[in-house]
Amino acid sequence: MAGTAGTPGTPRVLRAMNDRAALDLLLEHGPLSRTRIGKLTGLSKPTASQLLARLEAAGLVLAGGTTEGRPGPGAQLYEVNPAAAYAAGIDVTPGRVLAAVADVTGRTVGRFELPTPGRRAATPVVQQVTDALDGAVKAAGLARADVHRLVIGTPGAFDPGTGRLRYASHLPGWHSPTLLDELAAALPMPVEYENDVNLAAVAEQRLGAARGHEDFVLLWNQEGLGAALILGGRLHRGWTGGAGEVGFLPVPGAPLVRKVSRTGSGGFQELAGSQALPGLARELGVAEVPSGPYTEVAAALVARAAQAGTDDDPHRRLLQTYATRLATGLASLVSVLDPELVVLSGTSLTAGGEALRDLVRDELEELAASRPRLAVGDVTGHPVLRGALESALATTRDEVFDTSR
Repeated sequence: MAGTAGTPGTPRVLRAMNDRAALDLLLEHGPLSRTRIGKLTGLSKPTASQLLARLEAAGLVLAGGTTEGRPGPGAQLYEVNPAAAYAAGIDVTPGRVLAAVADVTGRTVGRFELPTPGRRAATPVVQQVTDALDGAVKAAGLARADVHRLVIGTPGAFDPGTGRLRYASHLPGWHSPTLLDELAAALPMPVEYENDVNLAAVAEQRLGAARGHEDFVLLWNQEGLGAALILGGRLHRGWTGGAGEVGFLPVPGAPLVRKVSRTGSGGFQELAGSQALPGLARELGVAEVPSGPYTEVAAALVARAAQAGTDDDPHRRLLQTYATRLATGLASLVSVLDPELVVLSGTSLTAGGEALRDLVRDELEELAASRPRLAVGDVTGHPVLRGALESALATTRDEVFDTSR
């Protein structure tokens, strides 16, 4: 009968719910025996056996080893079949396109980095994306058609009305009104696009410092200064995708920046962005300011400052001034959103560790009425890419693990 698969309470739907519960347990806990799965799900032994046989026949679980350390023969262990599906993520910055492929368990099986130096793209964006994806797919020993879904993270956001990238004038080649159509034509799998800082927040919510939190703000400082807003467990993107573009926020201590859409910057960015730290260090008397890309220089300065021991050390003054500047902008976010938690992420924040976090917290207590908990991001090693993979995997699992169809 048409529609039976979707009717609540039917045996097929109940079986599918039990199947998904078992698969989620296997993802969380690793290999489990039939008895253990039965206890965790509340299913009888015969029902658990039928469930595992059904999932094994569908190619979703594999029978692996056996339990050890107990008298008698070991119990058969079952695990999610890693090859049941694959998902991919891409993290785009002006200097490179970083791609990775993960199996359905979340394990990264292939990664590739495509350098894209210079203000003007040397190759078309579509080719950059496909070359990076193909490099990761090849590293995983797969074909492009094996990837179930792709999530691409970029600065800014694609306007839902026009399809054009906004708030990211520094990303060359990505502003064509036909770009999304061109990418859809070139890629054989569904593709989603998300703001890079939002993806870092997804990674922290699922794997890091924000696990278990339904309302939090993630402040990001790396190539640019931005924020992600998680309200009621969901990303708040705003009408045009611009929610969280806090670099444009006018703040005390910085000149009022006008025509921000043209300049690509604003008061908070000029006050506390990574590019401001080398100059600030020189103003405060830091003797040796390293040279190189400003994101790397900023992270190095903050890391060194976090180790400074005395208040008269120029590095310590740098850390205190930086914390005050960060808290100046955060106070507005905290006053409006009243979040339970603020996560500090991006290399120019995580490099400061607990020392910077404590200074920001102390300053924030003076500037805002509410008292959110502050935490340093736990997801290291390309959190935007990890968030893209987690986002792609979540949808992939919903589709592949649905046995009601």
